[in-house]
Amino acid sequence: MEKDNQNNIPKELLVPLKSQEDTSEKISGPSRTFLQDARRTFFKNKLALFFSAIILVIVIMSIIGPGMNDHQLDDQDLSRAKMPPYAPVLKNISWLGFDGTLKDEFKGDDVEQATSNAIARYDNQEDFIDIKVLSEGDGSKDSAEVKATYHVYEAKDMTDQYFWLGTDTLGRDQWTRLWLGTRVSLIIALVAAVIDLVVGVAYGGISAYYGGKVDNIMQRIIEVLVGIPNLVIILLMVIVLKPGITSIIIALSLTGWIGMARIVRGEVLKLKNQEFVLAARTLGTPDRKIILKHLVPNISGIIIINTMFTIPSAIFFEAFLSFIGLGLVPPDASLGTLINTGFDNLRLYPYLLVFPAVLISIIMIAFNLIGDGLRDAFDPKMHK
Repeated sequence: MEKDNQNNIPKELLVPLKSQEDTSEKISGPSRTFLQDARRTFFKNKLALFFSAIILVIVIMSIIGPGMNDHQLDDQDLSRAKMPPYAPVLKNISWLGFDGTLKDEFKGDDVEQATSNAIARYDNQEDFIDIKVLSEGDGSKDSAEVKATYHVYEAKDMTDQYFWLGTDTLGRDQWTRLWLGTRVSLIIALVAAVIDLVVGVAYGGISAYYGGKVDNIMQRIIEVLVGIPNLVIILLMVIVLKPGITSIIIALSLTGWIGMARIVRGEVLKLKNQEFVLAARTLGTPDRKIILKHLVPNISGIIIINTMFTIPSAIFFEAFLSFIGLGLVPPDASLGTLINTGFDNLRLYPYLLVFPAVLISIIMIAFNLIGDGLRDAFDPKMHK
C-alpha cells in the first residue's frame, strides 16, 4: 500500500536537491591584515585622533607661524619691552586678556596711597590708568585696595601695532619666538628619537640575535652607560661644545637609545627561535636580512610605541636643560628658554610664562595619548 502511494506522487513535486557547500564556517567579510586591524582600532580612538590633529596643527604652525606677522626673531626694541598681548579681533573681549592692558591690584593704608602705588608702578602714566576701588580700608596698614588697568599701548602711542602674544624683556615678539622655539624643540626631539630608533633597534637586535659572548659583551657596555647620569653627560657636552642644539642632541643620543635597545633585545629573544626564523636560516638567508625583514617587522608595533613615548621625553629634557641654563641660551629660542624667561617675570608679566607652558603641556599630553592609542592599536586583544 505504501509503495502504491509513493507511485501516485506527482512528478513535478520531486525536485532534485542541489549539492551545496557547508556555509557554517564561511567567512562573511573580507580578511584584514594585522596592520589594517591596528589602523582600524586606532581610528576608533577619538581621543588619540583628536590629539593627532592637534600635533599636526602645532607642527604646521611651527613652520608657518613665525611668518604670519611682520615681526622677526631678532627685531629688538627696548621701548616696547614687556608689552601685553594685543590682538586685532580679540581686543574687544577684555576677559580673554588680549586687549593690550596690564592689570594688577595694589594696597595701601588708604585709597589715595594705593592709587599712588599703582601710578608709580606704571611709570606715572596717570592719564592712561583706570582705577577701581576694591576696598577703602579702615586706616590700618595696607587695608585699602585698588585694581589698576594700564592701557600701555595708548600710553606709548602704539595702538596701530599688534603683538598677538605680547613682547619679551627685550621687546621681541612673543608669537614669533613661541613658534620658532616650538620648531627647535620638535627638531631636537625628532632627531633624538630617530637616533634612538636606529641605534637602539640595531644594537638590541644584534645583541639578542647572535647571543652568547656577543650578547654578554654588548649588555655589559649598556650597564656601564646606564650608570652615567644624563646630567653629567650634558655637563661634559657643554664643556666640550658650546651650549646649543648640537650639544643637547649629542647628550640625548649618547644614552637615550638604551631603553629601546633593551626592549628590542627582549622581543628578539622571544622570536629568534620561532619556526619562520629557523626556516629562513635553513634556506641560507643572511643574518642581516633575517633581522631586517623577519624580526624587526614583527616587533614594529612595540618600536613605534616606544618611539612615540621618546619624543615627549626628549622635549621635556630639552626644556629642563634650557630652563636651568644648560641648554639653548638667548637669543636662541626654545620652549625651555621661553619658560625660563617667563618664570623670571611671573609676578608682573604672567603671559610670558603662560603661553609656552600651556603649549609644552599640550605637546606632552598629546604625544602620550597618541602613544596610548598606538599601544592599544598594536595589541591584538584590543582588535574587534
